[in-house]
Order: sequence, then structure tokens, then C-alpha cells
Amino acid sequence: MKQMWQPARALAPGALLALLLPLAACGSDDGGDGGSAGGDTTITVLAAASLTDTFTALAEDFEAEHEGVSVKLAFDSSATLAEQAVGGAPADVLATADTATMDDASEALAADPQLFATNTMVLALPADNPAGITSYDDLGSGEVTYIVCVDTAPCGKVAAALIESTGLTAEPSSLEVDVKAVLSKVITDEADAGFVYATDAVAAGDAVTTVEIPGAAEQVTSYPIAPLVQSGESGLAQEFVDLVLSEAGQQTLANAGFGPPS
Repeated sequence: MKQMWQPARALAPGALLALLLPLAACGSDDGGDGGSAGGDTTITVLAAASLTDTFTALAEDFEAEHEGVSVKLAFDSSATLAEQAVGGAPADVLATADTATMDDASEALAADPQLFATNTMVLALPADNPAGITSYDDLGSGEVTYIVCVDTAPCGKVAAALIESTGLTAEPSSLEVDVKAVLSKVITDEADAGFVYATDAVAAGDAVTTVEIPGAAEQVTSYPIAPLVQSGESGLAQEFVDLVLSEAGQQTLANAGFGPPS
């Protein structure tokens, strides 16, 4: 199975909307085989927020192997990115945090999507754990606040399934746009706990502690990737996909805590 994925300069969530104004293709105008004006070429990768660290590292690897090529990264909720891809956003590659969202973007895909990683959820707590949470059951006490992603985002769908399967009746105190927003509020003590992917907890390091969520191992998230039909650099777009699927790309993902594609 191929692998790939590399991120360089990342756009803030929602920043891709600005790219929709001039619907010009990224990179050169020659179908992806030549360079753009001045000899520089740019490809844009739309990726789920949970891929921020790994795709940033992969993008740097890609640039190092492709002289004169830059990788622009746009991270956001998978649902938002899929909608933008279908709307013709000038981008070259799409990577989402679930297969259903990728299916929603099927008309914008230039090739069949390929699975490249898996992930599971954990309960993240601030490092100092001010609420004194010791187990998942503490969320049902009514004395702690917890947050999840909106249910339109893959992280929200998984969280909702886990909440239902565990019989948790306490409502989340807020719904966040993506998993990075959940993690940020946990780290800054704006919530006592948050449902995040295991990889996000790994990336946060000592800023958080974690508690296992019952049944999380049965709610595995699969990540697909595909080049986009609007890409002006189709060759480079496929090469980026290949990098994510490659042995080197898979090692980068594994080091971040992602599981292999299933």
C-alpha cells in the first residue's frame, strides 16, 4: 500500500476560504508537469486537524526531496475541507479523518482514496487535573465539565458513539469545531476533560494526562487520502499521496501514535 503526506506551511482553520475567491489552480498551468512562473511550484494539501503535526513533518520531507516545490497545508474539520474540495477550492490533495467524509467529496477526487492510518480516542485532562478525575466514570458525576467536537466532524461522531455506548448521560459543556480546538481548551484549563484522538494526546506531551475511554478500541477511525480533480499539479499531488503511503510516511505516522491502515 502506498504512503505519503507531508506538510510545510499550514493555514489556520478556515483560512482556506480565502483561496476560494481566486479559483486558480495551485502550481503551474501545464497539467502538473512543469514549474510555475519563476520556477517555483506550490501544491496545497487539505488535511484533518488531527494530522497537523505529522503532515507538517511530511511536507518538509516532500519539499526537501522536490527542489523548487512548496507544500501549503490547510488544516480544519474534515467536513469543512470536504465541502471546500467539492466547491472547487484550489487544492491538490485531500486527507480526512474518516471514510464517510471522504465519500462526501467523491466528485472532487481524481483517484480512489487510499487508507493510510487509524486512530482511537482517549479522554484528555489538563496536566494538573484540577477536577481530580481518576476514571471515565467521573464524567457522570455532574461535577466536572467535558467537551467534544461538533457531531459533523469525525471526532464528534466517534465521541457521540462512545458516549452512547457507555451510557454517559451528562452533557458536554461545549462543542468544538475540531479536535485541536478541544485539545487547546483542555490544555488551557477551560474544560476539565475532552475527547481527543490518542495522537493528539501524544503530541501534547506533558501538557495533558489521559484516561482510557471504555470501548474506544472498537471505535477505530480510518484516515483516507486522495488527489483532487482540480489540481494543477496532478503528478506532484500523486507523489505526495505516495509519500504518505510509503514506508517512510508510515513510520512518521506511527511515531506520532497512529495505527496502520486497516
